[in-house]
Amino acid sequence: MSPRTLSYTVPPEQDGRRVRSVLQGPLGLSAGLVTRLKHREGSVRVNGAPAKSIDVLRAGDTLEIDVGDAKKSAFSPMPGQLDVVWEDEDLFIVNKSAGMAVHGRSEKREPTVGALAAAYLGADTPFHPVNRLDRDTSGLMCAAKTGYMHERLRRILHSDNFRREYLALCEGAPPAERGTVDAPIARLGEEKRFCVDPSGCASVTHWEVAKRLGGLTLLRIVPETGRTHQIRVHMAYLGCPLLGDRLYGRASALIGRAALHSHAIRLVHPLSGELIDVSAPLPEDMRSLTE
Repeated sequence: MSPRTLSYTVPPEQDGRRVRSVLQGPLGLSAGLVTRLKHREGSVRVNGAPAKSIDVLRAGDTLEIDVGDAKKSAFSPMPGQLDVVWEDEDLFIVNKSAGMAVHGRSEKREPTVGALAAAYLGADTPFHPVNRLDRDTSGLMCAAKTGYMHERLRRILHSDNFRREYLALCEGAPPAERGTVDAPIARLGEEKRFCVDPSGCASVTHWEVAKRLGGLTLLRIVPETGRTHQIRVHMAYLGCPLLGDRLYGRASALIGRAALHSHAIRLVHPLSGELIDVSAPLPEDMRSLTE
C-alpha cells in the first residue's frame, strides 16, 4: 500500500459531527472511499485510537486517515528520464515529450509516462493521470499519487481552480485576434476520430493569436472542457487545422506530429490551497518554426 496519512484537527464549529460527515465534508473523501476505509482495520483514528464512521467528534480531536492506495502500480518500472517540474507528497507535474504515450502495454517495452513514473515513484505508488495528453502532444500533465487526490483534482478540472494553456501551430490564419469555439463534439461513426456535431457533448475552446508566421499561426489555447481531440477538432472547424495533424488536417514536411504543446498549468492545491503555476517552453520541433 502506498502510504499517505491525512491529519485533521476538529474546529469548534464542527463539534458534535460524526466521523463520516467530516470525512466527506471538509476532507473531501468520496462515499466510496469512506466505505472502503471501513474495511481497512485502523485506517481511521481519533486521537490515536481506531474509530468508526458513526463516532462523534469533539472540538480539538485529531482525526487521522490513511488514504494511500491499497493496490500497487499497474505499470512495470522502466529506466528513463521523467521530467518532473513540480512535486509534493500528493501530486506531481511532468513535462512529457512528444511521441510518448501516457499509458501503454508494458510487454511492448514502451517508455510510457506510467512506466517511467513507476520507476521514479516506486512500484508501490499507483499512477493517476489527471489531464491526459495524446501521444504526440508534448508538455505539462498533472498526476496524483493516490486515488484520493486524483478524485479531488478531477473535481476541479475544467474549473477556474485548474486551468491549462496550450500553444498550437496552425495552418492558415484565424478570422480575428482572439475568439471562442463553442461547438459540441461527437465521435465520427465507428472511427477513432471526432467531429463537430449538434448532438455531441458541449465543448468550448478559447483561442488567441500569439504570433502570425506567414502561412502559419501560433495560437494560445485554453480549453474550457476536456473532450477527446477537442483542440484538434475545434481548430480544424475554425479553418486552421494543427500543422502536421494527419487526422484533422494533413501531414507536413515541417513537423512529424500535430503541433500541439501543453504550455502551462495553473491550479489551486486541493489540500493546502497553494497556487501552483508552472510552464514549459516550446520543444525544439515547434520552437524552430516560430523564429
